[in-house]
Parts: sequence; C-alpha cells; structure tokens
Amino acid sequence: MRYRSLTKLLFILNLISLFGCYAALKREASYPAEALARVHFFYPKFQDDMDYASLAQSIRNNLEYLNRLNPDSLFSYGTHKFTCLQVRNSQKAFLQLIEKKPDPKELNDELKRRFWVYRANGRAGNRKVLFTGYYEPIYEGSLTHDPVYKYPIYRKPEDLIQIDLSLFKEKFAGESIVARIEGKEILPYFSRRQIEEDEALAGRGLEIAWLKNPLDVAFLHIQGSGRLRLPNGSTISVGYEAANGRPYQSIGRYLVDMGMLNQENVSMQSIRAYLAKHPEILEKVLNQNPSYVFFRHIENGPFGNINVPLTAGRSLALDSRIFPKGAICFVSSEKPVVNDRNEIREWTRFSRFFLNQDTGGAIKGSGRADIFWGSGAYAELAAGHMKQEGDLFVLIMKPEE
Repeated sequence: MRYRSLTKLLFILNLISLFGCYAALKREASYPAEALARVHFFYPKFQDDMDYASLAQSIRNNLEYLNRLNPDSLFSYGTHKFTCLQVRNSQKAFLQLIEKKPDPKELNDELKRRFWVYRANGRAGNRKVLFTGYYEPIYEGSLTHDPVYKYPIYRKPEDLIQIDLSLFKEKFAGESIVARIEGKEILPYFSRRQIEEDEALAGRGLEIAWLKNPLDVAFLHIQGSGRLRLPNGSTISVGYEAANGRPYQSIGRYLVDMGMLNQENVSMQSIRAYLAKHPEILEKVLNQNPSYVFFRHIENGPFGNINVPLTAGRSLALDSRIFPKGAICFVSSEKPVVNDRNEIREWTRFSRFFLNQDTGGAIKGSGRADIFWGSGAYAELAAGHMKQEGDLFVLIMKPEE
C-alpha cells in the first residue's frame, strides 16, 4: 500500500511539473515570475503564416532598442533573469536562423535544440490568452480650429509628472503614479471629462490638431497612433507620448453593461454605428472612461513603447510590467478571412512569430495581448472585431553552461 501511495504521489508531482504552475495559479499573473512558465514538454509546432522578410525587419528594429541599453541590464523571463547582452545575442541567432529560410522541420529542430520556450500562464482558469487587435487609423484633421474641425488632440502638458513610488518605499519598486502639483498638493491628473467638458487644458497652446468627430478622437486614444489627412491632401502622423494615469474603462464594455450592445456583437464598428445613431449619449459614454492620451508628431511611425517602428502583423502589445520588452513571441490563435466586400466570412487558425514591441492601457495581466495589424481596410476590420483566445509563447536562446 505504501508503494502504491508513493507511486500515486510521484505521478501527481510529475503532472504538476509538466504543467508548470498552472495548477496553483488561482488568479491572473501580475508579476514577472507568475507570467511565464518554462516548457519542458509539449512544445508548440512552430509554423509561421507570413513571410520571413517581415519577421527579419521586425527583429532588426528590435535590435536597435536592445543596442541602446546597458548590456548588463536584466530582463525577467518568468523566474529566470537574462542580461540585455544575452537577449541581444539570442535575437541575432534567431535572425541568422530565419535568414536561411529553413523548412518547418529544420526550424522546429533548431528552436528546440537551441532555445528555451516559455508559455504565458494566461487567464485564471483556462491558461488561454485573449487576443485583440489594433491598427493605424486615418482620420480627417486640420492644423487650425474652425467650426468643422473643433475636437482637439493635445501634446503632453508640462505640469503632468510621473512619480516613482520606489523612491519612497522599496515595496513599491516598479510602480509609479501620474499627477499634477497644485499649490502644495499632489493631485491626480485631469480626467477626460475635465479635459473635454471643463476645458482644463484650454488656452495653453497644447493642441496638435483638430478632428471632425469626438469619436474619432476617442478611437485615436485607444489605438495610440494614427495619421491625419489634412484639408490640402497631405498627412501627418501622431503617436502616443503620455497618458493621464487614470484607469482605462472600455466604452464597449460600458455599452454592453448598459444593455445597448450585445457581448457577442460588440466591436469597434458596432460601437461607432450605435453612437452615430444615438449622438445624445455620445459625451456621457466617452466620459465614463477617465483615461486620456497625449500625442506627439512622429516620423516613419507608428512606434511602440520601446521606441522602434511597429511592423504590421509582427508587433505585439503585452503588459510591460510582467513580460520582457522586445521578446521574441510565438502566437497561435484565429484571424479573420474576408470576402470581396471586405466582410468577415469566417475565422481561421493561424500561428506566427511576433516581437513584444508595445503595450496598452487595457493590456493588463498575463491573459491579454494586442496584435498590431497595420493600416488599411483589413487591418481596421481585424482590429475592430478580434477577441479570440489562443496561446502565447516566449523564446530565448539557452544560456551557455
């Protein structure tokens, strides 16, 4: 009996080791050590549905970021630490591998032999990651205010400050707050309602441009970057510079909770259509989200949070608190297939390598990821409708023994 009990115990322990910390994970990970678990068995099948050239370019962009850092700075891959030099050498090795255009078997063999693979622990309960999408929109805008173009986008105000809380207590390491100083008080920065309704920033000369529609402004905030087509036909690009530090509240979630949209049908397109039919509630709906984004002029963008150009279909936005910036990722999920009228006909499985080059206000925890789809009709459709589950893996070359 003791032998059978011991055998059963060993079997259970082996199961726990096979599946990492999943059995013990009762909530979504919010720390680096919880976000990723190293894979020892059951590797994904590495297949990429895009061209190697776009992947190579995204890695080269990534190396620009890594080359700016101290070689000894550390990155957390789950419970393991790697220096920037190790990450950089890993990505150079990966780049050399894909430049040979290996066939699927050679690619899988080489990755299993030379790289460690980590799996994102995902959402509590099913270990899956929810993938959404974003894109670079194009909106009608003007550099001057008039009765048509009257909804501003702002650059970062000088009185917006970010306070590193670790300077006050070690337990707040990695945490900060966004604030403003008024007299002798430190206050939260202005909310969206205060900025839009109360005109808290009016008269400061912070306006970059004006748009026709306040919903365009709101979606530009959500996407984080975009192009503005000016009345003379030229365009300018703007990108994220800072945010007011207020928590992001989804306007889609609000419309669903209020019974205005169905959970199954909510998308960027359905939100826009509903609010176009009900302009009387537009201001209330937009202002329930206190978050506000400030922009800057950019060239050759859009750029992610590691300040390198994003690559359509190759750049991924993850929670920068828990996932290593610039990491090589592998995703397995679903993407839309469209007909000749640019309507979604079906969703099909796909897998692909990405680079973690961005983040977002709504991308929190180990169970959320945002795919950058680029610009154009397909990108807008995919970004607006995608809310598919899938698996997320992170790769790095094995450390030298």
